[in-house]
Amino acid sequence: MASFTRAELDAFRDTEVPDLYGDDLRLLFVGINPGLWTAAVQTHFAHPTNRFYPALYAAGIITEPIDPVTGMTDADREHFTGRGLGLTNLVRRATARADELTAAELREGGRQLHAFVTERRPTVVAVAGITAYRSAFGVPAAKPGRQPGVFAGATLWVVPNPSGLNAHESVSSLAQAYAEPAREAGVL
Repeated sequence: MASFTRAELDAFRDTEVPDLYGDDLRLLFVGINPGLWTAAVQTHFAHPTNRFYPALYAAGIITEPIDPVTGMTDADREHFTGRGLGLTNLVRRATARADELTAAELREGGRQLHAFVTERRPTVVAVAGITAYRSAFGVPAAKPGRQPGVFAGATLWVVPNPSGLNAHESVSSLAQAYAEPAREAGVL
């Protein structure tokens, strides 16, 4: 397993992680922003305590386990995008914690996400994090789950954030939450 000192991780502040998607983008997962570990290994949701990939595997959304801690392999990326899955973030710059982002950054990220979805045309968009969603889209009373209406032609869901900091979620509860938009996208 990879290991970094705090100083090594701090060197990745403000680094960007490229979006991951293929030609058949059916389900786009949207993180808040990259963490420092994610930026260091250039793989979304890569921190060792993050439950994103274990939840996807438990739900059957991916059919092969992915261990992102040292970065995705080419085979991992091919499997992920080959399932019709994609990854992006509301805010591109890496921080140690999402609460380091400003409301203005989140709102601008929401506008940029709208443009991305308009261009790439996924069937379903799943934003991972209700608090960031509320800020980015100016809907303070939004509840988790399927959102009303459409978003740039896509169905919009808000799903739980898989971060280890979101302690009241488990791999099992995340798998259940992620399976709903995956079914709607035709991935499951």
